[in-house]
Amino acid sequence: MNIENRQTKALQPGLFNNIFTAMVMSLFIAISFNSHASDDLLEVDDAFILQQPTISNNAIKVEWRIAHDYKLYKDKMSVTATNITLAAPQFSKSKTVDDPLFGKSEVFKNSATITLPYSGNATSTEVTIKYQGCSDKLGVCYPPQTRTFTLDLPAAAETKAESSSAFGSLSALNNFLKQDSGQPELLDAEDAFAFSHKINNSGQLEVHWNVANDYHLYQDKIKTSVIKGNATLGILELPKAELIDDELFGKTMVYHGQFSAQLPISQITGQATIQIEYQGCSAASGVCYPPVKKQIVVDASKINTASNISTNTANIATASVNSGEELSETDQIADTLKNSSVWIVIATFFIFGLLLSLTPCVFPMIPILSSIIVGQGDQLTTRRAFVMSLVYVLAMSVTYTVAGVLAGVFGENLQAAFQNPWIIGSFSAIFILLALSMFGFYELQLPSGLQSKLTSISNKQQGGTLTGVAIMGFLSALIVGPCVAPPLAGALIYIGQTGDALLGGTALFAMSMGMGLPLLLLGTSAGKLLPRAGAWMDNVKAVFGVMLIGIAIWMAERIVPAEVAMTSWALLFMISAVYLGAFESTAEKSGWLKLAKGFGLALFLYGAMILTGLLGGSTQMFQPLKVFQGGTGHGAVQSEHLVFKTIKSQADLEAELAKGQPVMLDFYADWCVSCKEMEALTFTDSGVHTALKGVTLLKADVTANDDIDKTLMKNFGIIGPPAILFFNPQGIEQKAQRVVGFKNSTDFIATIKKAYQ
Repeated sequence: MNIENRQTKALQPGLFNNIFTAMVMSLFIAISFNSHASDDLLEVDDAFILQQPTISNNAIKVEWRIAHDYKLYKDKMSVTATNITLAAPQFSKSKTVDDPLFGKSEVFKNSATITLPYSGNATSTEVTIKYQGCSDKLGVCYPPQTRTFTLDLPAAAETKAESSSAFGSLSALNNFLKQDSGQPELLDAEDAFAFSHKINNSGQLEVHWNVANDYHLYQDKIKTSVIKGNATLGILELPKAELIDDELFGKTMVYHGQFSAQLPISQITGQATIQIEYQGCSAASGVCYPPVKKQIVVDASKINTASNISTNTANIATASVNSGEELSETDQIADTLKNSSVWIVIATFFIFGLLLSLTPCVFPMIPILSSIIVGQGDQLTTRRAFVMSLVYVLAMSVTYTVAGVLAGVFGENLQAAFQNPWIIGSFSAIFILLALSMFGFYELQLPSGLQSKLTSISNKQQGGTLTGVAIMGFLSALIVGPCVAPPLAGALIYIGQTGDALLGGTALFAMSMGMGLPLLLLGTSAGKLLPRAGAWMDNVKAVFGVMLIGIAIWMAERIVPAEVAMTSWALLFMISAVYLGAFESTAEKSGWLKLAKGFGLALFLYGAMILTGLLGGSTQMFQPLKVFQGGTGHGAVQSEHLVFKTIKSQADLEAELAKGQPVMLDFYADWCVSCKEMEALTFTDSGVHTALKGVTLLKADVTANDDIDKTLMKNFGIIGPPAILFFNPQGIEQKAQRVVGFKNSTDFIATIKKAYQ
């Protein structure tokens, strides 16, 4: 809040007319370019109705009535007055919000009031009020507003009552238009960012901007896409930008003056419409323009004639141009989608899926599907096992595809939304119940008559069982494996940039089927390999029951303390050991039973080691006794792990970047399997510790997946963890070295060296 006292002085008439026109024009630009909001966005004076200021008890009272879903910023309010001295302002109650533009801000909704006590003997005063607000629903912000009122003070109220008028009157409007704003006139977007284009001699689309003085264009807001026809776009080749500390977006790269960029185009047939999107601001007035979208129709004959090469050669030329700029792994995958045929995309992503099937994100689905098939008992045949496995994999793949497309289009990770304690706890409980049914605990739970009736209905409705399998596949895709791997991130980047949900979704479905192929093979083979009936079948069910309990504990690890999870694992191993006959005599027993006893003893010892390590302060399940090596107590374990400083918002990150040190930012969540892998296997490596000396280590814990977490991830185009970003001392991200998904220590060290070489 800036309350300024001014004594009487001559004001230069004329320029307020210009700023009023500029503000009206700026609002017109905002409305016209946000076509999706044009029918709903209110005029500024309807969104924020400023009342005629009133005077009572030697105080000026300023009031606004604010429309629903609109807000005014407290720190953007300013009141000045002539002839009198204003005291400290008194505000009505405000609300603190995490604003996507200004960070944590105090705002007013529905209404706002400022009371300003004053002193002085003047008979009249001129009050100037400045304010700025936004539409929450549409995400549109208005330019700063200025309103001026002439008020009669109580001592002269009787003699000048007839000269006093509301702002809405013609005389007050004329007074407003005559005042001097001290701000420059705002240019039209077409003049502020003059745009032109042509096809150059290399068959590339060349676009040119001439940015007016005191204006700038944002580098990361320049986007290209094909909105009509068939064409493949390469990477837009932009010149070097300038780093500024922008009041809206923080440290960011911008362009001034004149500059050009080249866009390679290949595989074009007929005519295609290319869209160039960009956005800029006026540095002098602090007003930002809505994104501008220019559509250019490109003819294939002109592209081929100018380049004088075939389509295939054009693809090679595009690749050679792009090879000069190093891309991150996810960007390379997105580029593959842009520049490859549909069949190459399908084959590539199917192979990606096969590789992902070997990761911990898919492993838990093996006992889930296997236990469903084993649960069929005597009804199991090879054909039925195949059908059930196929239904499970298809349900998982369709869900994974739809969730991915939605994430690419809207930037919302549906899988992350399912990682809350209630959903995970419920799913873990379901697995416990399924496991207990494997042990036969439910055989006598229902009256025999009701049980016979349910069995009869089940036998008549085979589809009901398949529906249950499909539901389990659907839930598994959303809850069990919420991992973000480079192929997934690359496909989502492609969908977000081009809007091509069809090709992006096809790639995701191919990848999902690749992930599901091992599940399909294992499930089908169960129809041949598993015993049909008898005690063997009961033992097999018991084994899968133990696996389901293990899955329940593995999922519960995301929401319970590490000590509870380790205790659960230890008890599971030790109790399973008892059932395997670890403490029974093997006299006159078969070789198989002796083997089972050996496994039982091993499980019991491992469970005992977990409990021992837990009592010593360890939280490492796979190395529970390491806490007793090289020192004592919890501190010895902690020394092997990287020490991160946790941040929450974009403002927290910018504060760290402003210190001028290299920074590594790790996006982490308790429910992220690959994040736990990185912590246990990569971040404990001594070589990684050495490579990161002198680097500030930050962790963005997005476990809660709240609005602040979503905003921070959206700022960097991240759908979900794990993701690791590297920033140089100037605060610029080294995008080519961005890590998405798990990386082993050797590859991670190489990435660190490239980022800070």
